[in-house]
Amino acid sequence: MNAFAQLGLYDDIVQAIQKLGFENPTPIQEKTIPHLLTSTQDLVAFAQTGTGKTGAFGLPAVHLTKPEDKRTQTLILCPTRELCIQISKDLNNFAKNIKEIGVVPVYGGAPIDTQIRALRKAAQIVVATPGRAKDLIKRKRLLLGNVERVVLDEADEMLNMGFKEDLDAILAQTSSTKQTLLFSATMSKEVQRMTKTYMNNPIEIAATKMNTGAANVRHIYYMVQAKNRYEVLKRIADSNPNIYGLVFCRTRQETKDVAHKFMHDGYNADALHGELSQAQRDEVMKRFRSKKLQILVATDVAARGLDINDLTHVVNYNLPDDSEVYIHRSGRTGRAGKSGISIAIIHTREFGKIRSIENKFKLKFNKELVPTGQDICSKQLYSLIDKIEKVEVDDKQIGPFMPAIYEKLEWLSREELIKHFVSAEFNRFLAYYKHATDINVSANDKPERGERPGRRDRNKRGDRGDRVDSRREQGPHHKTFTRLFINLGMKNDLTPTRLIGLINKTLNSNDADVGAIEIMKKFAFFDIEQGVVNKLVDKLHGQEHEGVKVQLEISTDKPTPLPTKKKKFSKQKEYGMSQSGRRGGRSKKSGISPRRSRKK
Repeated sequence: MNAFAQLGLYDDIVQAIQKLGFENPTPIQEKTIPHLLTSTQDLVAFAQTGTGKTGAFGLPAVHLTKPEDKRTQTLILCPTRELCIQISKDLNNFAKNIKEIGVVPVYGGAPIDTQIRALRKAAQIVVATPGRAKDLIKRKRLLLGNVERVVLDEADEMLNMGFKEDLDAILAQTSSTKQTLLFSATMSKEVQRMTKTYMNNPIEIAATKMNTGAANVRHIYYMVQAKNRYEVLKRIADSNPNIYGLVFCRTRQETKDVAHKFMHDGYNADALHGELSQAQRDEVMKRFRSKKLQILVATDVAARGLDINDLTHVVNYNLPDDSEVYIHRSGRTGRAGKSGISIAIIHTREFGKIRSIENKFKLKFNKELVPTGQDICSKQLYSLIDKIEKVEVDDKQIGPFMPAIYEKLEWLSREELIKHFVSAEFNRFLAYYKHATDINVSANDKPERGERPGRRDRNKRGDRGDRVDSRREQGPHHKTFTRLFINLGMKNDLTPTRLIGLINKTLNSNDADVGAIEIMKKFAFFDIEQGVVNKLVDKLHGQEHEGVKVQLEISTDKPTPLPTKKKKFSKQKEYGMSQSGRRGGRSKKSGISPRRSRKK
C-alpha cells in the first residue's frame, strides 16, 4: 500500500502522485497532511527548500476542495512569479484525476484580463503573488468570502521583499473563521507578528531534516584572497566541463558584475536579478531549464521559487550572513537521490562562518585547493577525448566532403592527425593557464588589505543591490574612446553581451576595447576605442542583422568619462539596467580566455 494512502488521501490523488514517482512522504508531509485532513486548527510549519512543503499543504488543499462549488476555497500566497507557477503546476498534477477542480495562478507581469477570465470559471484554488492578489481584490475579481483556508508560503521572504502591507490588506478581507497555514524557513519578528495577528492558537510543526537532499550534497570551500574570487569561479567552471549550476551573489550589483565578466570571458552563463523585466527573466529561465545555459548567476531573492532538476553545483560567490540561507542554497542540488556539490569561496576572515554552519546544521565542510592550471588542462583534455569518442557521425551529410579532407590531410600520420585535432581545441586552455599561479591561502595567512568583514560582507540589502559603478580607473595612458549610435535596442533583444559579440564578429577580433553601453528600447549608444571606429563603421553600417538594416554612426555625445577613485557615481551610470533603462559600465579588454567562442 502506498504510504500516501495511509495518510488518508483519496485514491484519485494517491494514483496521481504515484505516477509522479512519489512513494514515501517527506517528514514535513508526514506531520502536516494528517493534521490538515482532520483539523481546522491553524498551523505554522518550518521547512527549508527541498523538504516537500508544496505537497504538505497542496495535497490536503486538493483533498478538501469541494468540486461542485466553483468559488475560491483555498488561497495560496507566495513571493515570486516562478514559485506561483510551480505551485500551480504541482497542484494541477495532484488534481489530475479530479477534473472538476480548477487551480488558477495569478501573478504580476502577465495580462490581468486573462487571469480575470480564468477566475470566472472554476477557481477553487487560487495561487497568487501578493501584489496581483491585492489588485484583483480591488477590482472585485478575486472574491475571498468563501475562502476556508489561506496558505502563506515562504512567509519570511514575502516580508523581506516588502509585501507586509499587501499581506495585511489581503488577510483583512478573509473570514475570521478560516484556517491559516504559514510556511516559513525562519521565525523572524515580522513572522511572529503575523502569527499573533492573524492566527488562532496555531500548532507548530518542523521538518526533522533541514533539507532532504543534504545527505547527497558534498560541502567544500576554497580559501583565497577576496580579489581572487572571480578567478576561482572561472577555474571551477573550467575544471568541471559538464557543470550545470547556480552561482549565488550577495547583491544585485555584484550579480550583474560577475555575470557580465563571466559572459564577456566566453562562458555559457547569464544573470538573474531583480532589475530584469519579466520577459527577460522568462527568457533566461527558459534557456537555463533547457540547459542551453550551463551557469546561472543569481541573487537569493531572484532565485526564490526556482525548481531546477539535476543541478550539479551550487557556488557561493559570497557566503550569506544568515547560515540558514546557505542551507537554502545548497539544497538546490543533490535532489531526487542524485549527488551534488556546494562550494563556498571564502577569504581568511570568513572561516568562522564555515564553522558556524557546520555546528548549527551538523554537516562537514572539506577544504580543497583551487584547481591548478595543470589540473584544469588535464580534465579538459580527457573531456575533449570523451566528446570525440562519443560524437555521432552522419555519413550521408559528411560523406561528400571527405575526399577533399583526405587529400588535404594525407601528409599527416595517424599520430600527428590526432595531435592536430586535439590541439585545435586544447591550445587555448594551455595558453591561458600556462603561467597560472597558486591562489590558495590558509586561515593563518594575513588577510589582504581591505578584506575585513563589515565593509561589503555585512551588507544586507540583498536584491536591492549596491549602487556602485563597476568601472576601474585605467591610469594616465588609457585609450581614447569614441561614442557610437546603433539603431538596435531592447526591442531587438540587444544586450551588452550580444552587442560585444556583434562587434567582435564584425572586426573578426576579440581585442577591441568596449566602454560604456547604454541600451534603449529601439537604439543604443556605446563607447569604443578610437582606433577601430572607422573599420567598424565601414564594415557594419548598412549590413543586415536579424532582419534589420544596421545604422551605425558616430554620435555627437562625448564618451562616458572614466571614474576617479574619490568620485561618487550616478545611479544611472552603473553597469546593467537601471530603473530608467540606461546601461553603462566599462568592460575589460577581451584578452585570452579559455572559453572564448565556446558558447552553445
